Amino acid sequence: MSFPLLTATAALPALGAVATAAVPAARRTAAKWLALAASLATLALAITVLVRFDPDGARYQLTESHPWIADFGVRYELGVDGIAVALIALTALLIPFIVLAGWHDADPLETGSRRWRPTQGFFALILAVEAMVIISFEATDVFVFYIFFEAMLIPMYFLIGGFGDRAHEHGEEAAATQRSYAAVKFLLYNLVGGLLMLAAVIGLYVVAGNFSLQEIAEARANGSLHMATSTERWLFLGFFFAFAVKAPLWPLHTWLPNAMQESTAPVAVLITAVVDKVGTFAMLRFCLQLFPEASKWATPVILVLALISIVYGALLAVGQRDIKRLVAYASISHFGFIVMGIFAMTSQGQSGATLYMVNHGISTAALMLVAGFLISRRGSRLIADYGGVQKVAPVLAGTFLIGGLATLSLPGLAPFVSEFLVLVGTFTRYPAIGIIATFGIVLAALYVLVLYQRTMTGPVKPEVSAMPDLRARELVVVAPLIVLLILLGVYPKPVTDIVNPAVKQTMSDVHQTDPKPEVEAAK
Repeated sequence: MSFPLLTATAALPALGAVATAAVPAARRTAAKWLALAASLATLALAITVLVRFDPDGARYQLTESHPWIADFGVRYELGVDGIAVALIALTALLIPFIVLAGWHDADPLETGSRRWRPTQGFFALILAVEAMVIISFEATDVFVFYIFFEAMLIPMYFLIGGFGDRAHEHGEEAAATQRSYAAVKFLLYNLVGGLLMLAAVIGLYVVAGNFSLQEIAEARANGSLHMATSTERWLFLGFFFAFAVKAPLWPLHTWLPNAMQESTAPVAVLITAVVDKVGTFAMLRFCLQLFPEASKWATPVILVLALISIVYGALLAVGQRDIKRLVAYASISHFGFIVMGIFAMTSQGQSGATLYMVNHGISTAALMLVAGFLISRRGSRLIADYGGVQKVAPVLAGTFLIGGLATLSLPGLAPFVSEFLVLVGTFTRYPAIGIIATFGIVLAALYVLVLYQRTMTGPVKPEVSAMPDLRARELVVVAPLIVLLILLGVYPKPVTDIVNPAVKQTMSDVHQTDPKPEVEAAK
């Protein structure tokens, strides 16, 4: 029997979470090192998955299938395609940096009558989220996917509500109230989406008689499973609504700014660079494969929603006074690009969307983690409380600038390639949508450069005059992300080679081909 590599990749951080939580409170440093070791071991397994995956091989590889709830046709089925492999690698890569960046974020601190939760709980919850996200990328049984899609809400709720940001202009009591509000809002939005998806999952079982993604997709392709048009559309909407909340897509996005504002910077990265990717990934894996005709039926409306997300998110980012809320609205704009690329129904758009998921994860992690280091020094999230930082902390300012330039998709940095592919893929089929979406790029340049100007340039404010530059641990966190942004900006081929075959198969699922160019190439 072959080694269950996919199960091990998800089980290792889960076991690490249990072990970390079991560390005595007095040994909090040991808990940190244990969590870091578990995350690095998971990264090693994710690299093994990446190496063993053959982009030109079968659609789903390293598969595992075992009976689970036989009476209801539920099987423990795992398998990865190129898109899943890329996102598993992204998740496993970011978690060690998240652990290192949050090294002191949950240290016990007395503030009046309040006390922060035990340090080991913070790191155990991060590892638990990692385990659930990875198995969500691996699951090819719809019921198994649903369980972990919903279960990850529990540790995220406690990370937001119990280990929130300490920087608050109105004091600890106000901060605690805001954290609770953000955590409950996050949970309610996602639970509503999950309940609608549960109804759709049950409906899918009634129609198909099982939960296997591969069996249902094959039955639909060969005509042995027929869904009435209205049934397919209702089931699609149940799935898509849940994924749109997670993504997040306008107008279901309003939980994200609150959650990112009240979270520590590492948890904010965990939300937008890791957890939210499950929503856009699931649109590709489940919506398009299970409901191809309904996906095409809903495409015009979804493209309009994505376009609103792009422009609306960017406009609100321009007017933000809070650094974290600015990054949150920027992410809403970027997720609009990802959803637009998915539903443009072109190979360039879907390849760009998948690449965008990876590149957005890296660029947002770089920008938000440096912002977190900045906020921890000053004790404020407000942009107006900074000024002249580049004169006293040039390395911090330089890495902040690179993260910001990646966020606005500067050519030569990783997000540019993916954003370009999304726009080209959209323009070839929906030129008006593609043209309007380019305004998001202009607005991104505005909010990023204004943010840098107001925080890093100008006279040095007295409150930042003694601000230290990045320390060794912080450089270890940021430097690899900056290197990746440059490498993937110059040479994205390693990622595109992995995802392109899976994109072609997804295009085949929805019976779409790329539009022919209006002008033939010269012979």
